[in-house]
Amino acid sequence: MRRSREVTIWIAYIWMMISSSSSSSSSFFSAFAEETELGSARVVFQTNYGDIEFGFYPSVAPQTVDHIFKLVRLGCYNTNHFFRVDKGFVAQVADVVGGRTAPMNEVQREEAEKTVVGEFSDVKHVRGILSMGRFSDPNSAQSSFSMLLGDAPHLDGQYAIFGKVTKGDETLKKLEQLPTRREGIFVMPTERITILSSYYYDPGMESCEKEKSILKRRLSASAVEIERQRMKCFP
Repeated sequence: MRRSREVTIWIAYIWMMISSSSSSSSSFFSAFAEETELGSARVVFQTNYGDIEFGFYPSVAPQTVDHIFKLVRLGCYNTNHFFRVDKGFVAQVADVVGGRTAPMNEVQREEAEKTVVGEFSDVKHVRGILSMGRFSDPNSAQSSFSMLLGDAPHLDGQYAIFGKVTKGDETLKKLEQLPTRREGIFVMPTERITILSSYYYDPGMESCEKEKSILKRRLSASAVEIERQRMKCFP
């Protein structure tokens, strides 16, 4: 009788552990599934304190992502700067119209002065996230954006998230250590943090181009072989 009771207790214990493990695994994979997928394109800002690479969420904020890509390809962020570095909160890039040291040409200015509709989402403001700056009008975002240096849940649903930092967290940590001054609500660096240059690349497209090249060679080889067999069998 005692042994039977021990077996029953042991079976109950095992069942409890399996149920707990299943629940934990389910929660883990559920959280993993909810992770927002990055597109393949990347943008790099080369600053006087190091490089920062960004990935993007085209499925979350397609218009915003497209606008940022155009600005980068036009070189609009070159010679711009970070006007705000608030440790543990945000590092914010200035609007390119007023933040660059180099003059803008007509094409650059036209794109930079465009506003983007507020593409607010359920993605959370956590460290590394890219979030568009704007005025009180929710559809007033132009070219200024922030890189989150910490979690900021009070910003969720209020500002358009369009990507995240994929490389260069060590550069952000350097920026956080720089001396600052406060001007109103803004904590600003006392020295200029310049974006020396910026560039766009897409490893996904590069991979695709390589595959297309291989496929073309294979098709060409196949065509030669087909012609050889045709000449042999149907001279």
